[in-house]
Amino acid sequence: MRRLALIALAAALPAAAAAEPCPGNPDALGTARVLALDVASTPRVGRKQFPVTLPLRDKELVLTFDDGPWPATTPRVLDALKAECVRATFFLVGRNAAAHPGLVRREFAEGHSLGHHSYAHPLLTRLSLDRAAAEMDRGIAADQSALGAPRDGAGTAPFFRFPGFAASPALLRAAEQRGLIVFGADLWASDWQPLGPERELRLLLGRIDAAGRGIVLLHDTKLQTARMLPALLRALKRRGYRIVHVIAAGGEVNHAAPGSD
Repeated sequence: MRRLALIALAAALPAAAAAEPCPGNPDALGTARVLALDVASTPRVGRKQFPVTLPLRDKELVLTFDDGPWPATTPRVLDALKAECVRATFFLVGRNAAAHPGLVRREFAEGHSLGHHSYAHPLLTRLSLDRAAAEMDRGIAADQSALGAPRDGAGTAPFFRFPGFAASPALLRAAEQRGLIVFGADLWASDWQPLGPERELRLLLGRIDAAGRGIVLLHDTKLQTARMLPALLRALKRRGYRIVHVIAAGGEVNHAAPGSD
């Protein structure tokens, strides 16, 4: 039934459009289309954790970044995305968002989606259900506060990724009760390992080519990833991949082009 719901959702979406012109970079990768999600039809996605993923077409990718913002690396990631007019999703760690609210506001201002990744990044399955739920709520509140938005969910997207993909049936119910779409991933850069940028690029491109589509997990806290990202985006353009930007259904898209001032 869930697969049928995903197929119906895909059918209802507009056809992929050509990427908007990118100021200063006519050959930019760009963002091909927007995919709006709601928790009723898409409560959880990503084959790392779940049997279903987003209804992406061949050679469509969703770029996601975890654990930030981080002042030594997140600006470089944002610069690379801006140069290619690519919109991504950032899963914020609440304590980092609280410490660096200017970066949270920059991410939002440049058109990216802001999801949640707990307050202090513990494995929530090692906490009691009450403590784990409180950790989720504290992280969401910190992200909202950093953005300068009210705590009713306006501003950030109702997207949540469990630290370490560690979730239980009870935690998944808690997320769904909060109206959160849980993101796993389909492929990842393994950038928590000590890889150089060139090796990380080869590894990730191999996985992308093997999968053909999917949710890509990276970390904007990793210097090797920040250094690798410009080359990755150029390689994706050469190989014919297209970027999809995920937002919440009923939410407004920030139409400020990532490449504009």
